[in-house]
Amino acid sequence: MGDDTWRKAGWAGAAIGVLAAGAAAGVAVERLTVGRSVRQKARLALDAEGPYGALRGTSGRALADDGTTLYYEVDEVEPDPSGPRRRRLFGRKAPTPATVVFSHGYCLTQDSWHFQRAALRGIVRTVHWDQRSHGHSERGRAQQGPDGVPVTIEQLGRDLKAVLDAAAPEGPLVLIGHSMGGMTIMALAAQYPELVRDRVVGVGFVGTSAGRLDEVSYGLPLAGVNAVRRVLPGVLRALGSQAELVERGRRATADLFAGLIKKYSFSSKDVDPAVARFAERMIESTPIDVVAEFYPAFAEHDMTAALGAFREMPVLALAGDHDLVTPSAHTEAIADLLPGAELVIVPDAGHLVMLEHPEAVTDRIADLLVRAGAVPVPG
Repeated sequence: MGDDTWRKAGWAGAAIGVLAAGAAAGVAVERLTVGRSVRQKARLALDAEGPYGALRGTSGRALADDGTTLYYEVDEVEPDPSGPRRRRLFGRKAPTPATVVFSHGYCLTQDSWHFQRAALRGIVRTVHWDQRSHGHSERGRAQQGPDGVPVTIEQLGRDLKAVLDAAAPEGPLVLIGHSMGGMTIMALAAQYPELVRDRVVGVGFVGTSAGRLDEVSYGLPLAGVNAVRRVLPGVLRALGSQAELVERGRRATADLFAGLIKKYSFSSKDVDPAVARFAERMIESTPIDVVAEFYPAFAEHDMTAALGAFREMPVLALAGDHDLVTPSAHTEAIADLLPGAELVIVPDAGHLVMLEHPEAVTDRIADLLVRAGAVPVPG
């Protein structure tokens, strides 16, 4: 490969955030008014002082069906069930033994549930896990080498089953998933309907979709969307094969990348800069070849039929009203198929609604746990 070709590949890698989000470079203009050194110092300060993502639990590992090691953490219930935090959130009665399992989204980690984890810690047993190739989980073994196969949402459903078998082998379950995590829950139901029937007592879908993601516009005009759809799969495959070069390009354009993350993660203008930086760190830590491996699965995702498994249980369907990644219409479609679901559209919220408006999300999850019998009715 000649120098000019490598240079072009590097710039293509730097622009991967633009392509993947379907965005225009203009979103970074305001960032260019501040000196790069100032921005770098600000990031370092936020990284050093920000408490987000610092919660840790008892670690464990599950083995996926292809041999991939999946990392999870468990937060157990505090010994005293009548503590003040429990009374404040759920009343005075002892909770039903249950495990609440949180599944995160694409290019994120279990730490994306930071605020909800902090609120529920010690009150109800929770499991937080990293999807394959994300966070502390092992790179998907089936995706490695010349014979590697693409990631599928069905595979993620089997991964969740492995985590449940290891971290919560018995007792009632409440499953909560954001974006790809919600799709993972649907895939679990499609492949293990008996597990859902026998053990799942409630489910929360946050900013997710049951299908038709190939119709999402990402806030772009039709012409731009069509162009992205045509070229993106091939570009991602090419860039995934030149991961080291692409990562250098992505780092070189960190300011543009940060602007894109903010645009496609949040809607409100007053997001805590430390929270925005926290999201940026999670997303930028996802290697480009992992981005490439997972992306095709979303166009093929269709789990509408699997939603029927949740028809007879309490369901929360929640999204931000300005989610450009999985628009709120997709969450509304889920609620339409589950008439008993509580539909919540959070105003002035983007895709990472659980970080942008944590109180609203935590409040609705707490209500779901009450409805599911995982915690007692207040009173």
